[in-house]
Amino acid sequence: MRRTIVLACALAVAIIAPAAANAAERMLIGFQDDPSFRWREDRAAALDQAQSANAGIVRTNVYWSRIAPTRPTSASDPFDPAYRFDDLDEFVRNTQARGIEVMFTIWGTPTWANGGRGQNHAPTRYADLTAFARALASRYSGTFPGLPFVRYFTVWNEPNLEQFLAPTFDKHGKPASPFTYAKIYRAAYARIKAGNPKAQVGIGETSPRGRDRLSPKPGKLQNTLSPGKFAQLLSTARPALKFDAWAHHPYSELGRSPLQKVAFPNVNLTQLPIFENKLEHWFHRKHIRIWITEYGFETKPAERKGVTLAQQAAYVRQSLEIARQDPHIQIYIWFIFRDDPTSSWKSGMLNEDGTRKPALASFSSLAKLLDGRNPIVSAHVGKIPTVRIPVLELAARDGVGATLGATLRIYTGAGKFVESAQLASRIDIDGYASFVFGKSSTAASYTVLFEINDKNGNRVDRYATVIYSK
Repeated sequence: MRRTIVLACALAVAIIAPAAANAAERMLIGFQDDPSFRWREDRAAALDQAQSANAGIVRTNVYWSRIAPTRPTSASDPFDPAYRFDDLDEFVRNTQARGIEVMFTIWGTPTWANGGRGQNHAPTRYADLTAFARALASRYSGTFPGLPFVRYFTVWNEPNLEQFLAPTFDKHGKPASPFTYAKIYRAAYARIKAGNPKAQVGIGETSPRGRDRLSPKPGKLQNTLSPGKFAQLLSTARPALKFDAWAHHPYSELGRSPLQKVAFPNVNLTQLPIFENKLEHWFHRKHIRIWITEYGFETKPAERKGVTLAQQAAYVRQSLEIARQDPHIQIYIWFIFRDDPTSSWKSGMLNEDGTRKPALASFSSLAKLLDGRNPIVSAHVGKIPTVRIPVLELAARDGVGATLGATLRIYTGAGKFVESAQLASRIDIDGYASFVFGKSSTAASYTVLFEINDKNGNRVDRYATVIYSK
């Protein structure tokens, strides 16, 4: 089956060019930056800039310890008065209004849930995490007016590092964290799905490197497991863990390029194909999706050992091209958006003063080209496909169930105009609208331009590539 990528699209003919066979072609591309997008006074302006850079997704940490500083009376209730969801509510509303998807990463055990052992230790009763996961997923399931739907969830952050999940090894020096993580993940997964049946849940969220042995400098160097070893041991947990994707952070070492090679079971960007094959073997599954949920390059002079600004811009292009060539990769998230004085990490595409680094232009152009919000739809010859289009901006204004009108302009893959159509739809609970493509076909592919309007004249422009096969 021939695949295509769209190189340009507005309210005119999209220009189609062949892409590499088996390439991902489109993916959700965006940022993680909690200070810039959630806590700073200019957070709305920062999200405006991310929107202008064609970000389609933002990831944020959901700190269980901060949202539930005291034990809730009814922990599965998303409106229990003990919960502190205010800043998260605002963040989700702000992103939806800009047409941007959200990913939540649950992390950080409250002191009341594990006897004060620290956020990086598992809860004493996993039922407490289960209840919190249910409350979180339910609150953002799209069923409560004024609280938008959230599609993507992951559980814990970099659990192969003791900094985020302890202990890494048991008292006999054998790996312990994969089996602790299996309990954490299982406690969260089922209740996320119960609270939000349309949610997608990623497992792993692994750091790129680890030593797989006890630290040679206890107290100075943390204990770590490589992502490969961590995943292999995790796959032995029973009953088998269910997941929609594996989340990973394939960073190169400080100052190195996306092409840096490391020895597996460590996993940088270039080792992902090896890792993908291993995951499929270990978990006995085919075509496991990969979410790159953190990636970036720190820059000089803010980080003395970082890359130059020109190198960062080049590495954005190079890494996204590598990701595009990998059919497993569904999401690519850059960490962070803007350098911040509260963080030692200097991989932002904006400097602390808000001035742009050259990487932002590289990111913006490729994010537009590969934007996963413009779907590729497979259809069988003789069948009439339904195309689902994200209309999050209109959902923010009009709510679930609101009626929308759409003008469709249909072109062949070669760019020849075929026909136009007027259709109606309603906003689904997840912020999407569904449209019937029009007619069955024997053509290889079509590009369909959508002008979608609500009753107040607000508009969303998207496109879809519909590819027919026998």
